[in-house]
Amino acid sequence: MKQAIQQYLEKHGFGALRPKAVLFDMDGVLYDSMSHHAVAWQKSMATFGIRMTVDDAYATEGARGVDTIRMMVKKQQGRDIDEMEAQRMYDEKTRQFHALPETNVMQGVLDLMAQIHADGLTIGVVTGSGQRPLINRLLKDFGTYLSEDHIVTAYDVKHGKPAPDPYLMGLQKCGNLKPWEAFVVENAPLGVKAGVAAQIFTLAVNTGPLPDKVLADAGANLIFAKMPDLAEAWHSLISSSV
Repeated sequence: MKQAIQQYLEKHGFGALRPKAVLFDMDGVLYDSMSHHAVAWQKSMATFGIRMTVDDAYATEGARGVDTIRMMVKKQQGRDIDEMEAQRMYDEKTRQFHALPETNVMQGVLDLMAQIHADGLTIGVVTGSGQRPLINRLLKDFGTYLSEDHIVTAYDVKHGKPAPDPYLMGLQKCGNLKPWEAFVVENAPLGVKAGVAAQIFTLAVNTGPLPDKVLADAGANLIFAKMPDLAEAWHSLISSSV
């Protein structure tokens, strides 16, 4: 753990890691929701003649939905669509997702948040989603630790993950922080790339079907097998970073 922190500091030329906030991705990190998203993506895109596999859903996880749709349409139909048309298609994906049963809070997340909160750090969420029902649920489930002004959605940035913009906006919303003053918690390669591109120490929790190597290749500073493992390691991580 200390070695990973030292390598991070040396890579970016930072003097110390002084965390003041933890920026969480939402799907696959706070909620055990990716299987539902995969189903919704497959069903909704099929109505527009787009074939999307489970692997496609996981590989593009974390990107803005409209960006994923524009990429898939270009790839499979050879045409460029504007954001308005992509949004109409994404609305169908949203409808399909909310027709499925509600997903569960990821095991270990509330324990981790309680520790983070007790240590005086700010908790933020950085998601590629912009769906109001999901934002409302975040506030319902995590309102003890999370306020709406610390949530970054797809509509807060022009360029979604893997660009650094969402996590740079997270730093801004959580107090105009510097990269060395936060952690990112991600589960997907695009999200890991976004955290790394923002020069933030990025923790990957492998809650999906992809091998650890994919997250390592994306640049994750540390990888955990599941959220309870990160919760258990939290105090060691904090003590190693100060």
